[in-house]
Parts: sequence; C-alpha cells; structure tokens
Amino acid sequence: MSNQDLLIELGTEELPPKALHSLSASFTASIEQQLKDSELAFTSIKGLNSPRRLAVLVEGLQSEQADKIVEKRGPAVSVAFGADGQPTKAALGWARGNGIEIEQAERLSTDKGEWLLHKATEKGQSVTTLLQGFIDKALKQLPIPRPMRWGNSSHSFIRPVHQVTVLFGTDVVDLEVLGIKSSNQVTGHRFYHPELVTIESPARYIEQMADAHVLVDFEQRKAVIREQIEELAEQEQANPIMDEALLDEVASLVEWPVAHVASFEQGFLAVPKEALIYTMKDDQRYFPLQARNGELLSRFVFISNIESKDPAQVISGNEKVVRPRLADAQFFFTTDQKTPLSDRVKALHSVLFQKQLGTLGDKADRMSALAGDIAAQLNDDVSAAQRAGLLAKADLMSNMVMEFPEVQGVMGMHYARIDGEPELVAEAIEAHYHPRFAGDTLPESTVGCAVALADKLDTLAGIFGIGQTPKGDRDPFALRRAAIGLLRILVEKALPLDLTRLVQSAVTQYGDKITATPELVTQIVDFLLGRFRAYYEEQGVPVDVIQAVLARRPTVAYDFDQRVQAVRSFKLNPQAEALAAANKRVGNILTKAEAEGTQLGAKVNADLLQEDAEKALYQALEAAKQELSADGYNAALSRLAALRTPIDAFFDEVMVNADDTEVRNNRLTLLADLRGQFLNIADISLLQA
Repeated sequence: MSNQDLLIELGTEELPPKALHSLSASFTASIEQQLKDSELAFTSIKGLNSPRRLAVLVEGLQSEQADKIVEKRGPAVSVAFGADGQPTKAALGWARGNGIEIEQAERLSTDKGEWLLHKATEKGQSVTTLLQGFIDKALKQLPIPRPMRWGNSSHSFIRPVHQVTVLFGTDVVDLEVLGIKSSNQVTGHRFYHPELVTIESPARYIEQMADAHVLVDFEQRKAVIREQIEELAEQEQANPIMDEALLDEVASLVEWPVAHVASFEQGFLAVPKEALIYTMKDDQRYFPLQARNGELLSRFVFISNIESKDPAQVISGNEKVVRPRLADAQFFFTTDQKTPLSDRVKALHSVLFQKQLGTLGDKADRMSALAGDIAAQLNDDVSAAQRAGLLAKADLMSNMVMEFPEVQGVMGMHYARIDGEPELVAEAIEAHYHPRFAGDTLPESTVGCAVALADKLDTLAGIFGIGQTPKGDRDPFALRRAAIGLLRILVEKALPLDLTRLVQSAVTQYGDKITATPELVTQIVDFLLGRFRAYYEEQGVPVDVIQAVLARRPTVAYDFDQRVQAVRSFKLNPQAEALAAANKRVGNILTKAEAEGTQLGAKVNADLLQEDAEKALYQALEAAKQELSADGYNAALSRLAALRTPIDAFFDEVMVNADDTEVRNNRLTLLADLRGQFLNIADISLLQA
C-alpha cells in the first residue's frame, strides 16, 4: 500500500462568478467526506478553482482501503438447529449466502443468547476503482439550480464541460465524467495560453497553472487583487471602497488579475456618492476610491484579466463603459429633484404592498401613525417621527431608486434635504431600513429607531394578520429578519418599549383589513420572543439560559436582555447548579400540591414555623427580600445565591409534608415564596449543569 497525490479537475466554460466559491466548496467537501467514509487516509485536501475550472487536490492519499474483518451474524443457535441437532433451512441458507459450510460458523455469546457468526475478510478497494463513484456523487450534490445541456450530449451541468483531468500520482485514472474521458490535460489562460497544458503530477498542478497564467488558488487570487488595489490606492493617496463580497466576485471573474486606475469626469460628483458607488461596484465590479476625509474621488480601480501591452487602451475602454452609467445616475438625480418627496407619497397609492393589505401609500400612512406613537412613548419628537414615517417609502417612486434599487432610503434622505425637510426627518428616512443584515448598523436617532420599528412592526402585523406566517424554510416576506432587526434596535439602543403594546398598536393601524384579536397579538409577540434564541445563540449564550428567561415571558426586550445577561453570569456561580436543582425540586413539590388542590396562604405565618432550618430559611429569605427590590438582576441573583446553605439545610432537616395540615401548607407557602423570588428574574430550574 502506498500514498500518492490526487488531482481532479473539471475544465468548463465560464462559471457564474457568484456561484464559483460555493460550487468549489461543495465539490471539495463531498470528495473529502467520501474519502473519510471509505476510510482512505490522506494528508490534506484543498479545493482549487478559477472561472473556468473546479478542482480538488488531495495530498498523501492512501492508494487502497485496508482489508477488514466483517462480522456477519446468523440466526440464533436455538433456531439454527433442530431437536435432532441438525441445521435448519435458515442456518443452511445463511451459511450458503456467506460461502461457508455450517461447520465453519463460529458462535457469538451475548446476554440475550448465542448466535451463529461468520468473520469474513472484506478486501479493500483501490482509490482508482472508487473514484468514479466519488466524482459522480460529488457532482450530483453540487448546488446547481438550473443545469444546462450542450451539443448532442445527454449530460447536464451548470456550464459546458470540455476537459476532465484525474491524476493519481503521475498516472491518469481512466474514467468517464459527464460523457468526457479523463486525461492529464487542462486549459490554460484563454489568451496567454490557449493551448492545453499537460499536468505532470498533482504536486506540480498549481505551479504549472501559474506558468499558464492561471492562479487556481482562490484565496491567493483574492489576496493578489486586494494587494494590488491597496497599492494603487496608496499611490493615489486614497482609500479603496471594497468589501469581501465584491472581492469574492471579482476573484471569481479573473484567472490572472491585473489592477488599473481609471477616472471619470468631476461633474458626476454632484450626484450623491452612494448612487455612484453602487453603479461602480454593483454594475461594473469596480472599486471606487475616496479621499482620506471620506469624500468620493473621480477615480476607481478595476481588475483586468490580462497584462496588456497597452494598458492605456484598457483603461480608456473601462472609462467609456462606466461613463454612460454615471450619466444615467446624473440624469435621474437631476430629474428627480423636480418632484418633492411629499408629492411622491401620492404615487405610492398606485403600488400594491400586498393585495389583502393595500398599497404602499396605505403602509406609509400606518407607518406615520405608528412611528408617532412610538416616539411619544420615548418622549421624543412625535411630528418628526410622523413626517419621516410618511416619507420613508416615497423615494421608491423616484427614477434613481427604480434604476438602482440598492440606494432606496439613501436617496430619500438626500431628496428630503433638498426639499428642506428637517435633518432629523432626512436621517430617519435613510435609517429606517436598518439593520438590513446581521452586523449592520442601527439608526442613530430615537426618531430613526421609531420609524425603523414602525416599518418592521407594520409588516409583521399585516402578514401575520392574513395568516401568511413563516413555515419551515419559507419566509417570503423576510419576517424573521425583520423580527431580529426589531429586537436588535430595542435591546442595543436600550429602549424601554413593551412588545405587546407595540404589536397592539401596529395591529390597530390596519383597521378592518385584519381582525385585531388578542390571539393575533399574542401570536406575533410569541414569534418575536422566539427570535431571541437565534439572536443570543450568535453571541454564544447557552440555550438553557435563554429558555430560563423565555419561561417568564418578559415582553420588554431590553428587560429580556438584562435578565439573560444576569442569568448567564449566574450560571458561572459555583452555587448555580445546586440552586437550579433545588428550584426544580421546589417546582415539582408545588406542582404536586397544586394538583392535589392545596390552597397556599398569602404569606408565611412565622408562628407556624417549628424547625430551626425552616426558621433560618424564612429569616434569610425575608432579609434578602428587603434588598431585592432595589437590586438589578445581577445583584438580585447574587443575593439569592447566598440562600443555598439555608435551602440545603431545609431539605435535609424539614419534612415538607407534615401531618399537620396548617404546618404543611405553611411550609409550601415558604417554598412558593422562595421560588417566586427566583421567578421574578427567570426560571433557573431550567439551567443545565
């Protein structure tokens, strides 16, 4: 048995850039898992790719599986032989199926009896034999929504495949993949190396591809692009505007990246920079440059796939391409200014929000009223919140946003400023979409928070009101994202707003479009509370901590967070495990007493306390209660944790179910009082060790 390197490469036409990374990761993961499942050891595995290939490189791969002993259990001895000691048909059939005589069978003794057993040696298969199945399975598992066919082939893939390379060591593995015979030849760069490259061995693959002007390591290509952009930006004394998603996409578009700086006319800078940035990044895959002070420059970096002998021509060509797009943005911006945002609100009434819930104009009216209500609860500027809520969606009717949807909200802010709206209103219009994704910023002002909350609450109330709740993976109205965003605003901005009141207000705004029942409000609030689990799990909060707080159903999100943080800290207390167990025990005792119809007293009768341990617990609890009301949740749980000793002594020395009914009920009342103090914060009986 030996170890060799393995190379698998599918040479294709240009793969979709936004899918390349996920395709490569899936292909590699499937091959890796199949190798592990087949018990084939290897040193390392790496996914490689470029716009025209998917590849996997495995180093130090075991050439064949080890032989292994497989135990094949037969029928029980009691049924394998008859009363005369002769083998039954079942036993003979089993032996025949295993290629042995019945006399060759071994015996397996267990606590349930004795069984016939055959230990067979299963010969390990070679990698070259298994590879066909591995590759076929990996291709079937690729996330390809719409495969295509090409030529006269009956095979389908995301793009036409032209070469298949499978090398184990220096030998070509004879396979057929998607109707193409395997070889050791791959395509080089389309322009620099149009002829095929003969790969000498998997170990030389990366090097030979680089010689053919193809960087097959995605991370290397991405690093080269980042380095080139930063170097050119430094020469321009500017900062590049680049994000990981754009870098990933550009790295998926080129095999041999070469960066250049180009420019556009200064006059375009009169357009809000967000629209220009969007045009350059999303339409052209360019990297805009901005001055050290944050102002956008009339220059950008783009990535070419060749080292041109005349780079000026390449630069000029890209400048010609971007100019019409920037001119469009300039035209839209100029034209839009002729119509104030307030006039565009009327046009919102011609656009459907949802057929059962009315138009975007209806939504704007509801948002205005709801934002004003929220601002009033926060003692902030009600009129500004109402105005921002009314205008928040108006820019959807502008030419700029219709052409460049990604700048919605941002353009509303700019147009509001041009119209002379208060700055607080303008900022709130932009902020109301936040947070748009995990880790996104939150609205800065309270008015911005009010409008953002109103938008999300309105959508939640309406969609729940018509019964289109998220089911499984289906969430067409992104209600889960809206709920998480809403909770983030409430928690991270420390807003003392009650979810029940917020939802009730949102439901009321719909009038007769939905049936405003207490059950609907409860359903929506429960949905929001349920999102806390995902919110906190991302922060590494243990599930049992979240459940302990959820059990008490606090509906003020900021208060919910304070409890979670307190219980999270409490769980680290050395007393926590014992106190959680004690709370669980108390809960079980009280549940049983309730089931038996026991009526507890309103408060503990100190005169009925008999045992020293119950008196000590009562006194300790009363002393703690004097200070609990003034404590925060952290301090309160610390004080309650100090009760562990009298609690343990109570259970060691006191019989709760005393013969005297009054004494028994008084002890139950003491336990209920004790548990109630913990339940004021969370149900810590749900905490796990």
